[in-house]
Amino acid sequence: MKHLLLLTILGLTALTVTACKQPGKVKAFTAENSVNTDNIVKSVYTDDEFGESDMEVTINHSKNTATIHLEGQTYQLKKSNDLPNYTAENDEYRYTDINGEITLLRKDFDMVVFHHEREPDGQKTSKMSLY
Repeated sequence: MKHLLLLTILGLTALTVTACKQPGKVKAFTAENSVNTDNIVKSVYTDDEFGESDMEVTINHSKNTATIHLEGQTYQLKKSNDLPNYTAENDEYRYTDINGEITLLRKDFDMVVFHHEREPDGQKTSKMSLY
C-alpha cells in the first residue's frame, strides 16, 4: 500500500514539474471599442393591396441610405434630396415615404411593386371584445 501511495505521489510530482516547464500559449489581442453612432431606423410594412408580402425597410440617416428587403430580394438605395419627403433610389427602384404613404416603384416599367398607407393616428380602430 505504501508503494502505491509513493508511486502516485511521484507520478503527480513528475506531471506537475513537466507541465510547469511547458510554455503556455497566450494570444495577445487588442480590444477595439466600436461604437455605432449611425442613426438607423428599421420598420416592417405589409402590402395594402395583397396583404401577403412584408417589406422591411432599414434607413440609415447618417449615411443617407435605405436597405429594403422584399420577397427574398435586397435593394440598396441612396437618399435623393431632389425629391419630396423621404425618397431613396437607385438605377432601377425608387422608395418613397410621403406623409405615411410607403411606395416601392420599379422605375423602368413605372410599376408599383409595393404600397402601404399608414392609418392616421386619430382614426385607428380599436377592437372590442364582447362577453
